[in-house]
Amino acid sequence: MKTLSLTFMILLFISCQNQQKVDVEKVKKATIDSMKIEIAKQKTIDSMQLEITKIQEEKELPQNVTVVNQPATTAATPAKKKGWSGTAKGAVIGAGVGAATGAIVSKKKGQGAIIGGLVGAGVGAGTGAIIDDSKK
Repeated sequence: MKTLSLTFMILLFISCQNQQKVDVEKVKKATIDSMKIEIAKQKTIDSMQLEITKIQEEKELPQNVTVVNQPATTAATPAKKKGWSGTAKGAVIGAGVGAATGAIVSKKKGQGAIIGGLVGAGVGAGTGAIIDDSKK
């Protein structure tokens, strides 16, 4: 009886080990299969990306275009600068203030206005240029 039970235990132990080996092999096979599927998917994605880059490169290539020069129906004017620069504003304001001050202070009103206007314009232009530079 002892030998019979010992034999049964040995057979049970061996069959369990064989089952574990079969399970491990199934898991390995499933893992390898899933990796093969992912590799196939990645190849498809890579080929699509390659086609997309080819299409983009074709779009970027210069194409042969025949240009016919005809007078434009609407005049294409370059973009105009809006407003005055700080230098111009400073010069105008300085000239006005300088001319008024020169006319008031000087005994010869015309000569004082001209000199004051020139000096004021110079100072105003310099101040406007400094303001323009500080805004940049």
